[in-house]
Amino acid sequence: MRNPSNSGLVYSTDSGRMCPTCRQPIAACACKVQASAPAAGDGIVRVSRETKGRGGTAVTLVRGLALDDAALAACAKRLRTACGAGGTVKDGVIEVQGDHVERVVEFLAQAGHPAKRAGG
Repeated sequence: MRNPSNSGLVYSTDSGRMCPTCRQPIAACACKVQASAPAAGDGIVRVSRETKGRGGTAVTLVRGLALDDAALAACAKRLRTACGAGGTVKDGVIEVQGDHVERVVEFLAQAGHPAKRAGG
């Protein structure tokens, strides 16, 4: 049997592809804007070191930066350059390879972000 909540317009010759959630054209989709908005937190950036699930290799994690995706990627680039290490951005969390917690906290403080060390 068909699920009535899952049926609906998928493509329109007038406006092209349609969003399945809000049923608006992809260009005017309201879901995309809400999903890309940074998560509201307490305003403090938390920097921690993690080795769990990485074969014992340390990774520095930066959580809580209230930036959009492009600004977060640019900040991650500056952090990686300052630390001289590689890294990435995953789900709004900046990962920098290696144990650079103190250097990252200092860099973020200079950039005007209230940062503190989290975890042991």
